[in-house]
Amino acid sequence: MDDGQRVDKTPEQWRAELKPEVYSITRDKGTEPPFSGIYNACKDQGTYRCACCQAPLFSSADKFESGTGWPSYTQPAASGAVKEEEDSSHGMRRMEVLCSRCDAHLGHVFPDGPAPTGMRYCINSLALELDKDA
Repeated sequence: MDDGQRVDKTPEQWRAELKPEVYSITRDKGTEPPFSGIYNACKDQGTYRCACCQAPLFSSADKFESGTGWPSYTQPAASGAVKEEEDSSHGMRRMEVLCSRCDAHLGHVFPDGPAPTGMRYCINSLALELDKDA
């Protein structure tokens, strides 16, 4: 159960706890290759949690097929589950999506999604863990 408590750890602590590929995405702001993630085509029902701190981030009910090669959601699981920061890396201007609880890099959000929000939260599979519905 998410207690809502902030999770702050040193890079060394995160490295000791996370698989190298998860650390690369979530702590070094990496991006997995399109169509390579385990959750891109996943149809299982449940809650997608932060791979670092287990905070609930996205619901399978809000997941849609965007055709981009990354899991995409119309909205976070709850208000305040994620936060957004401007990202001007790689010569682009876009909004980065981070876990509100531990600041893990999740992906980016774009204003080209379907109704009802019109948003596309484009998230790396390696930043997530699916807690399947029973």
